[in-house]
Amino acid sequence: MDNQRNLILAIVMSAIVLLGWSLISERYFPTAAPQTTRVEAGKQVALPTQESQPAAAVRDRVLVLRESPRVRIDTPRLGGSINLVGARIDDLVLKSHSQTIADGSPPVRLLSPEGAPEAYLATFGWTADTVRVPDARTRWTASGDTLAPGAPVTLSWNNGAGLTFDIIVSVDENYLFTVQQRVRNASGAPVAVRPYSLIARTGASTHPEDRDSWTIHTGPVGYWNGSDQFGTDYDDLAIGTSGQRFGIAPGGWLGFGDKYWLTALLPAAGQTLDAGFFQQTPGVYSAAANANAAQVIAPGQAAATATRLFAGAKENKVLDAYQRAGIGRLDLAIDWGWFYWFELPIFFLLSWLFALVGNFGVAIILLTCVVRGLMFPIAQRQFASMAAMRALQPKLKQLQERHKDDKQKLQTEMLALYKREKVNPLAGCLPILLQIPVFYALYKVLMLTIEMRHQPFALWIRDLSAPDPLTPLNLFGLLPFTPPTFLAIGVLPILLGITMYLQFKLNPTPPDPVQQQVFSIMPWIFMFIMAPFAAGLQLYWVMSNVLTIAQQKWLYSRHPALQASEAKA
Repeated sequence: MDNQRNLILAIVMSAIVLLGWSLISERYFPTAAPQTTRVEAGKQVALPTQESQPAAAVRDRVLVLRESPRVRIDTPRLGGSINLVGARIDDLVLKSHSQTIADGSPPVRLLSPEGAPEAYLATFGWTADTVRVPDARTRWTASGDTLAPGAPVTLSWNNGAGLTFDIIVSVDENYLFTVQQRVRNASGAPVAVRPYSLIARTGASTHPEDRDSWTIHTGPVGYWNGSDQFGTDYDDLAIGTSGQRFGIAPGGWLGFGDKYWLTALLPAAGQTLDAGFFQQTPGVYSAAANANAAQVIAPGQAAATATRLFAGAKENKVLDAYQRAGIGRLDLAIDWGWFYWFELPIFFLLSWLFALVGNFGVAIILLTCVVRGLMFPIAQRQFASMAAMRALQPKLKQLQERHKDDKQKLQTEMLALYKREKVNPLAGCLPILLQIPVFYALYKVLMLTIEMRHQPFALWIRDLSAPDPLTPLNLFGLLPFTPPTFLAIGVLPILLGITMYLQFKLNPTPPDPVQQQVFSIMPWIFMFIMAPFAAGLQLYWVMSNVLTIAQQKWLYSRHPALQASEAKA
């Protein structure tokens, strides 16, 4: 009767864990990037990306781009164009990053013109009270037809009253634009103008991989007041309010960050700007930076100010290089969180191993070997503790028989026995507890860093940042249906459950029947829990279980008495 009750209790606890995890995981621990491949008719095919459409009427992007004159952008990392109507950088793709892992997949699009799907742009201009300044309908004249590294382009416009406005745009080999705004006064009176820079975005990103969560922030981001800022969400920028205002000093920046991409404004050296986030119309969010005060330009004089625009991928090496060059703390654009001091070493070690072997899955396996090697002395102490606990089993059973009707007395006597024999029953949990921060750090690295995006391993694993696509529920793709996410258990999660089960079987049997039932069911619970996570995490855990099994086998060979005692029990 007791065994049946314990079994029922273990099943109920397992169901609670599974249901509770499914409710909170998507909010607090998003599992992985969207699935990038699917197995159909026994063959693995890449999934296309679906470009979301906002509620407002939009037109084909190609048609919108043809409606206005443009200056082409052509760099090793960027492609696109500048709209000469409004002087907008509103057409930008990232040549080094494809949308999917399929051959011939188009590059990732970052910026898009107004009127096209997911409009996203940067613009630069002036405000003034007494003179005519350019606006969104102004048509500029360009000094060249292509913007490239070492080949800046000047956009010019004359207001017909003696003022010439110039926007001089240059770009480097990566993702940084430098925009110089200059006003030349050929009129007979002084004028006052105030330069501004603006990033506008229509709607929060609706791509599944860019959802905001407790562990990964997407949306308004920046660096000011001496720290990185990830506390503002799109929902915080309500219409009819003043938004969020602050000052940006040299080294600071503000903009919009997605999981892998960033568009940010940075003041030039020596500048301090008034800045803020706003939602002026429904679904249109802005990050703006203005000069602290208007520039007064005397007749025959000119005044200029410069702002930098970062528009690209959050590649760690590139961001660090900008930071070392004194171009803002862009290295903090990646939302590492509180434990960055532990996550960064994991990232650098994994990156070094990847550069060494050229395969990211092999790098994860080598990382697992390093972690298990460092923890081997702890595992030996754990084994000694297990041996001591096994030696105490006869005495524990005597106490259980003697105090079977008094649970409180039994607990007191057991604690006294542990203290007298100098045995810690929780010592066996230490390796598991020490692996938790390693596992979390690897989770953050795989979820956050673009260096891990679309990295293949071997066989059917073509994207370690996405879940394992191969599942037996549709006979590995031979049946023409795709199981729901919760049931689509891949091969790696199944291996995880099997190896965890074998690992638990090698451990000494817990004396508590409830613990025995829980440990017998736990591997299969984790098989379901881990199924939606990145294949890289699953690979790490499977490899860790395999090494732990090998380690336990070796330690049993060194301590045959313990294995004999366990077999007798």
